[in-house]
Amino acid sequence: MPSDPAYGLDPEFPNLPRDVAEAYHNAPPNVVAEVINGVFYAMAKPRPAHQSAGGELYAELSSPFRRGRGGPGGWIILPEPELSLGELPDLAEPDVAGWRRERLPERPTGAAITVVPDWVCEIHSNSTRRHDLTVKMPMYLLHGVEHVWLIEPELRTLQVCRHSPAGWLTVLHAVGDDPVRAPPFDAVELDLAALWRW
Repeated sequence: MPSDPAYGLDPEFPNLPRDVAEAYHNAPPNVVAEVINGVFYAMAKPRPAHQSAGGELYAELSSPFRRGRGGPGGWIILPEPELSLGELPDLAEPDVAGWRRERLPERPTGAAITVVPDWVCEIHSNSTRRHDLTVKMPMYLLHGVEHVWLIEPELRTLQVCRHSPAGWLTVLHAVGDDPVRAPPFDAVELDLAALWRW
């Protein structure tokens, strides 16, 4: 690839095609920019229902699992982190992501985190659902993410997927407002109703 004039011109992403690296660097602030398998994607920023669900989920998990208040602790949980995974790399921004603290013991110094998350959550909207399912889910599987949560605020559903040798295995599908225990955070009940409230 380095001998190809379309590659190797960007010092930060020398393995990406030049036009893809340029598009990523120059993406306008009103979009979520991602590069997966060498392809550039730009999506509209999340709408309020999407943002609210992500914020409530972060709040529900952060206290017991990050701070250890009412739960076991042991996690780093971040809203909308920038990920840079693999050699190409894949540049993604999940809605919420988490790492077991022993796998991310020090705060990264760069903007993007290069350690593969143990858990990610994607909150679907009409504009992101296909991208999440057909582009990001295979990418997360490839990099070895252990669990992925898929949330549909308008349908009030949570789907929990676990990495397996055969692909993603759905281990929980919850609907409505009832509290659930969802891996890998099943040590504490998750108040699903909080995710749908405004």
